[in-house]
Amino acid sequence: MTVPSTWSVRRLAGALGAEITGVDMRKVTADEVAAIQHLLLEHHVIFLPEQGPTPEEHVGFARHFGHLEGHPNIGRGEGLPPEIFQLAASQGGIADEWHTDMTFKESPPLMSILHLVTCPEFGGDTMWSNLHAAYDALTQPMKDLCEGLTALHDALPHNRPEQMAIHPVVRVHPETGRKALYVNSHFTRRIVELSATESELLLGHLTRFISNERFTVRYQWRPGSIGIWDNRCTAHYVLNDFEGERVIQRATVMGDQVEGATQPQWQPAVASGRLSAMDRHDQQLFNFLRDTGRISPESIGYSDLVPK
Repeated sequence: MTVPSTWSVRRLAGALGAEITGVDMRKVTADEVAAIQHLLLEHHVIFLPEQGPTPEEHVGFARHFGHLEGHPNIGRGEGLPPEIFQLAASQGGIADEWHTDMTFKESPPLMSILHLVTCPEFGGDTMWSNLHAAYDALTQPMKDLCEGLTALHDALPHNRPEQMAIHPVVRVHPETGRKALYVNSHFTRRIVELSATESELLLGHLTRFISNERFTVRYQWRPGSIGIWDNRCTAHYVLNDFEGERVIQRATVMGDQVEGATQPQWQPAVASGRLSAMDRHDQQLFNFLRDTGRISPESIGYSDLVPK
């Protein structure tokens, strides 16, 4: 893929990230869209400074990359198209916890396209982590263990804990074939095949591991900048270190199909036999497995762990 000669591509960190100048997002051709997709696969998160689109232009650009949906739990903001949602710091919209967008959905977003509308005078940078690099840095025994595991994700941070999905702990990127760690501290609740206490230990380690500085890039925003990231291999985090207002608008390209590196190697670890106080740690997982038909109460020895 040839990048247009009028563009300039500047890498931002060793792990991921590039800034592209010379692009006019309002007038991109089919070849330029293909070049952006190519650069995104290479750098995982890319930035287009000095764009400042209207919400309608933002939507028009994002539609080049796939089907758009608004956020299921966050309002879009007054006067905005349904494909755009807005987060304002003054209204609690600071995503200051490592996360990959909407992993509580069975088919999460494959791309996010963000417009920084109002930028604080200082601070409010965003960091991204390369989840391919995090997987690659694991030892082989840890890779082998993680590839056989799945994890439960939910929308508890949006006060919707009933919105849940199970995804592999190690996923394969559908376009590059590279493996990536696919857990995050914001939405991932439990390793399905481990006990609650074992899950707490491993999940805590993995979610801290992906935030290691050597896997990351930090971007200092300017008003009108566009950020585009591949949700299939990145996690991100907003630094809550600023004063004043910070407003972002985001379009979300949906349609990801999460495929694991292998099939799960073990059965879900939910309590069996007589009930005890510790069974509360299995309730959410048990309920989800039961309600999605993946397990029956009778199969683990009792029928009344949690009422329907």
